Amino acid sequence: MSDLIDLTPSTQAMTDLVSGTRDDQLDASTPIGMTVAQVLGHVHDLAGAFRDAATKGESLAASSPPDPAASALPDDWREVIPLLLTELASAWQDPAAWEGMTRAGGLDMPGDVAGAVALDELVLHAWDLAKGTGQAFEPDPAALDAAEGFCAQIPDESEARQGLFGPRVAVPQGSSQLDRVLGLAGRDPAWRV
Repeated sequence: MSDLIDLTPSTQAMTDLVSGTRDDQLDASTPIGMTVAQVLGHVHDLAGAFRDAATKGESLAASSPPDPAASALPDDWREVIPLLLTELASAWQDPAAWEGMTRAGGLDMPGDVAGAVALDELVLHAWDLAKGTGQAFEPDPAALDAAEGFCAQIPDESEARQGLFGPRVAVPQGSSQLDRVLGLAGRDPAWRV
């Protein structure tokens, strides 16, 4: 990745979705087969893991493979997730975050790849959360460009996509960029509760 991407608009969009999630929506379904609470728990975990990946810090979250469906939602999630998202965006403001090697989700990867993964996770899970809670979501254009480039690089082979994405979903010609990204990531843009 030649240019640094500001994660702040994407973390702010996620924060807005977290703030707009009602308690009675926590058991609702999302497009990825997880409940809203499980998606929120995963966002909590990934925000900490990729914050630590940016600072090249060691933590259990950065060093362990993720199991999104098993992510526990802390009782104080309404306060903690926005704080972690702010720290995540701030950590990736440092150009050194995008350089060298780091670790996230149990995998060693170049810093620029970790930043792209973090951004992709924010875009995709914001859409998942928006769909599961009936909220509006308008992704940051730069983040959407980066997510499309990242998702397009993942081969459409089960072993390459395992644990990351489902099989690609074909979207009609002329679809929006968001719908294209969703299809590349194995999500059905037409998903309805």
